Amino acid sequence: MGEVFAGRYELVDPIGRGGVGAVWRVWDHRRRRYVAAKVLQQRDAHTLLRFVREQALRIDHPYVLAPASWAADDDKVLFTMDLVGGGSLAHLIGDYGPLPPRYVCTLLDQLLSGLAAVHAEGVVHRDIKPANILLEATGTGRPHVRLSDFGIALTKGEPRLTEANYVMGTPGYFAPEQMMGEEPDFPADLFAVGLVALYLLSGHKPDADALIKLFEQGVPNAPTGVPEPLWQVIANLLQPDPEDRFRTATGARKALLAATEMLPEPGIDDEMIEVFDHLGPLPEGFGPEGPFRTIRRAGADTKADTKADTDTGTGTGTGTGTGTGTAHAHNGPTPQPPGPQGPITPPPSEPPLFLSGSGSTPVPSGTSWVPFL
Repeated sequence: MGEVFAGRYELVDPIGRGGVGAVWRVWDHRRRRYVAAKVLQQRDAHTLLRFVREQALRIDHPYVLAPASWAADDDKVLFTMDLVGGGSLAHLIGDYGPLPPRYVCTLLDQLLSGLAAVHAEGVVHRDIKPANILLEATGTGRPHVRLSDFGIALTKGEPRLTEANYVMGTPGYFAPEQMMGEEPDFPADLFAVGLVALYLLSGHKPDADALIKLFEQGVPNAPTGVPEPLWQVIANLLQPDPEDRFRTATGARKALLAATEMLPEPGIDDEMIEVFDHLGPLPEGFGPEGPFRTIRRAGADTKADTKADTDTGTGTGTGTGTGTGTAHAHNGPTPQPPGPQGPITPPPSEPPLFLSGSGSTPVPSGTSWVPFL
């Protein structure tokens, strides 16, 4: 590893892969921190255009993981986002199975808060599912979700990049109107939130088609283990007719808050939910503060910054400018190659610019938490 992209982003290790590229853990030499980067190998105009649309999103919200900066180098482009290490809701269910209702309410409240910010920018996400809802590694503390993967998101009014009768998204999380080819709109995202809620409460993926048929006969009874007040909110989100659903994420969030207040408090014997770090260890040559060496750019010779050797004698030299100064000389044995040294001091930071994707191919456990292409 160690390739430096566009003179700034040092590729550390791959943490996910999709159909059109890969997601990497990256050291940002300018901001001096690890970030995640989606690297796209330019293949065709359609893929590049979708990538450009995605990186153009700038949504600053604590529960949203949107692109922050981008760069291009030869035939590759990348954009970056915060590095989120707690896995996804899919990982959480894999670890614990069905989650306690109050815990689910906390997750849904944050998700709806982030979704409200996305919708406020006129953006329809179109691919809300457990794998695209990431978690900060908060341990046994309060969970913190990040809505990610804006690869097929669409700003209302923008031209679609697919044919009108071509459905984009993940099977099993489509709203009925999406399957009928209607224009993407906010209520379709809310329907997907309802399916995510059932997934968290039941521990398995709900059968959307069966649910739609049930609702055509009226609101069904609450599933086993789902408190009635919470079910009333979820049932509204799952109405087959978008006109019968909450019109906004904010409206759904208000109803969820009222329902949460009617739920019993957690018991002292309830299982503690822990969101642990899913990131693997840093590879050799990298530490918490960055790489142990400085690499100038991709394809260039590497050179570690070293201290001047002052052990054996000094001499004088003339600078290339208008003055003179002292310089250290080495009069001893042939010097050895410079040893490892910390990263160079970066230039002044610049405002973050901002990642995501969809329809990714699953990757091995412990690496698939990132938003995929």
